[in-house]
Amino acid sequence: MPEPRTYPEGVPSWVDVEEPDLEAAEAFYAGLFGWAFEDVTPVGSPTRYAVAQLDGLAVAGLAGSLDSATPSWNTYVAVDDAEEAARRVRAAGGQVLHGPVAAGDHGRYVVCADPAGVPFRLRQAGTHPGAQVVNAPGAWNFSDLHATAPAASAAFYTSVFPWAFDDVGFAAMIRRPGYGDHLAATIDPDIRERQAGIGVPPGFADTVGWLVPAAAEEAPHWHVAFTVADRDATAAAAERLGGTVLRRDDTDWTREALIRDPQGALFTASQFTPSA
Repeated sequence: MPEPRTYPEGVPSWVDVEEPDLEAAEAFYAGLFGWAFEDVTPVGSPTRYAVAQLDGLAVAGLAGSLDSATPSWNTYVAVDDAEEAARRVRAAGGQVLHGPVAAGDHGRYVVCADPAGVPFRLRQAGTHPGAQVVNAPGAWNFSDLHATAPAASAAFYTSVFPWAFDDVGFAAMIRRPGYGDHLAATIDPDIRERQAGIGVPPGFADTVGWLVPAAAEEAPHWHVAFTVADRDATAAAAERLGGTVLRRDDTDWTREALIRDPQGALFTASQFTPSA
């Protein structure tokens, strides 16, 4: 068995989405990303929870929802102590909306909102450390904060998590200092050599997300991107499966498609193309 991927405090560790029709959501994402599903619903839960897998390894969660609100992908940040992290959220001006509560033996979570009202979640790992496949086709790539007041958002999150923000022009890298060392010492010993070969910004090994100004027409939110091998093929598959492709973007590093799933959850499909 490979060594499990673990997440120091302050590193986003999990994403999930709550959908009114869970079976339909499973069919869409299975067709799009090749996911299989393991039911891990806690005893007594009014809704079902499934862990999406690639080659038997956890990549994301799908949950049934009793809420009539439009579904959205949720980002969970790893913490060592859910109660203490919730206290920091309140002290920094955020809200604790629910929890801390147990998710079976997988861990404990807290639903929060930052001072701008942007939802995010805390996750204290139990038997399930978090996503075990990332940055591979069909797996989670990054969660990015789209903020209407980036400086104020950065001030809040640095009060809650051990984060640093590095402006690289088009956005700011959200870094968890020491995370690159953690990866090098555990599951990715060649991380710095590999990244040096593609000319990434200094400190990129510690990067856990991006802070970008929200567009004029969008509400601030945490936005989830998934890695894909071919942006256009993924976009075509999404439309064939009932989703909607809202936009395509080409950057110096990626080819991206903003997609809305059939029940309304937004995400980005991102193809890494550093030489394009």
